[in-house]
Amino acid sequence: MNKRRNFIKTSLIAGAGMTIMPSYSFGKSAVFKEKLRIGLIGVGLRGTNHLYNLLHRDDVIVTAICDIDPNRINVALDTIAKAGQKKPVVFGSNEHDYRNLLELKEVDAVIIATPWLWHTRMAKDAMLAGKYTGLEVSAANTMEECWDLVNTHESTGTHLMILENVNYRRDILAVLNMVKQNVFGELLHFRCGYQHDLRFVKLNDGETAYGRGVEFGDKGISESAWRTQHSLLRNADVYPTHGVGPVAVMCDINRGNRFLSLTSHATKAVGLHNYIVKHGGEDHPNAKLKFKQGDIITSTIETANGETIIVTHDCNSPRPYSLGFRVQGANGLWEVDGNRIHIDGVTKPHHWDAADEWLKKYDHPLWKKYGEKAEGAGHGGMDFFVLNAFVESAKQNIAPPLDAYDAAAWSAITPLSELSIENNGEPQDFPDFTRGNWVKRKPYNWHKDTY
Repeated sequence: MNKRRNFIKTSLIAGAGMTIMPSYSFGKSAVFKEKLRIGLIGVGLRGTNHLYNLLHRDDVIVTAICDIDPNRINVALDTIAKAGQKKPVVFGSNEHDYRNLLELKEVDAVIIATPWLWHTRMAKDAMLAGKYTGLEVSAANTMEECWDLVNTHESTGTHLMILENVNYRRDILAVLNMVKQNVFGELLHFRCGYQHDLRFVKLNDGETAYGRGVEFGDKGISESAWRTQHSLLRNADVYPTHGVGPVAVMCDINRGNRFLSLTSHATKAVGLHNYIVKHGGEDHPNAKLKFKQGDIITSTIETANGETIIVTHDCNSPRPYSLGFRVQGANGLWEVDGNRIHIDGVTKPHHWDAADEWLKKYDHPLWKKYGEKAEGAGHGGMDFFVLNAFVESAKQNIAPPLDAYDAAAWSAITPLSELSIENNGEPQDFPDFTRGNWVKRKPYNWHKDTY
């Protein structure tokens, strides 16, 4: 903990901890803040993780928190007290009490970590209130909400960062380093997704509760109180950004490239029904429900520069966790499953090599310098880096590395996949959320070792 505190305290004002240098500024002028005053909207498991990491920084003050669950408020207040911090202003009397938090002049920036249906409306209100906004994934549920994020950012000049932590995973940044150094040659194809058995739930202490996923909605625990309902009502890839976010950065989406079109298909839906019958019995009320979301959603995206991307959503079937990454170019490819690589003329012809030495050789400068400081931050340390990028950007009020245009483009996969599935895989066109500016927006600079 002390290592992390000392790192933050001595960080360069120019934003040494930022993984990606902001290259497209839109909005208010930069004004550096020594201490950033942050309000947290949502202090469930994810929000509490952000709180924990914020409390280890010397350049942040948590001035307000909001949650409609009094138990989560108590957990957050206890965490803050144990850190020796002043008690924040508390909101949570009703679902719209967050708006009162947004009125506080003592709040410079907010982090939103609430159920998905609240993400866009809260982010929109936050930008309208002039608060630098950090938004958990996915950022939007509908195409209208995607445009709401972009339009509100442009009309207010207030910045929004989508808090996609997988973009900061160590192997992902090493592979991105390889992409930028042309190890794979001209890019051709990507695979990615979210493949994670979520039929069970996690209790508030993080302990897995197998079998408890039989209940959801009002009887659910933690995410099952709201997440399972999406599988009941929507046949779509409802959670695309963990996979597509890193890939989008690798192929410069919104910065010299863009998503053009998408086709999606869904399998039958049997996983949740089988799970309920197994753990709750054939007579359980939920065993009679007909789930709409196919167990496996497969989407294929075409880009303006001619790459293809296959995105897979697989959360309702028994399987080990994997984001299924493949990065393929004219000279070779890397796959996360098996952690293997093949480079033409370097590795043995027609054979895979273990990727460990490659990932070590191309380890991102940020991880080499500050990886030790990220220990204990969550998700293998990547939570430290995504939060640090947000804080450093907000302190200077500059464009974040992953912005409103990224939030909109990545989240648009959900409504577009839904439309394509409804229409027998019919291709769906992506809107250009940058309004043509993707042509002139420059990719981020990755060759320097300070940011």
